[in-house]
Amino acid sequence: MYSLETIANFLGWCSLINIGILLFTTLMIKAFMGPVAKLHSNIFGVPESELPMTYYWYLALYKIAILVFNLVPYLALRIIL
Repeated sequence: MYSLETIANFLGWCSLINIGILLFTTLMIKAFMGPVAKLHSNIFGVPESELPMTYYWYLALYKIAILVFNLVPYLALRIIL
């Protein structure tokens, strides 16, 4: 059985890694929106005009998932420890 300290450390590292991935993805989408949108439009058959909203939905849902599954449990454990 893992200790609460070990679980808190695990969630802290998960949060840090996921926030890094979110920041990297956001920067890549902002920097390469044109070429990436054209590529994804060709691959998935989605009009290029719809892709920016799709990217923002992806980023928003990923951010919510990080908050719900990593950051909030980490903070709760840190409060009780």
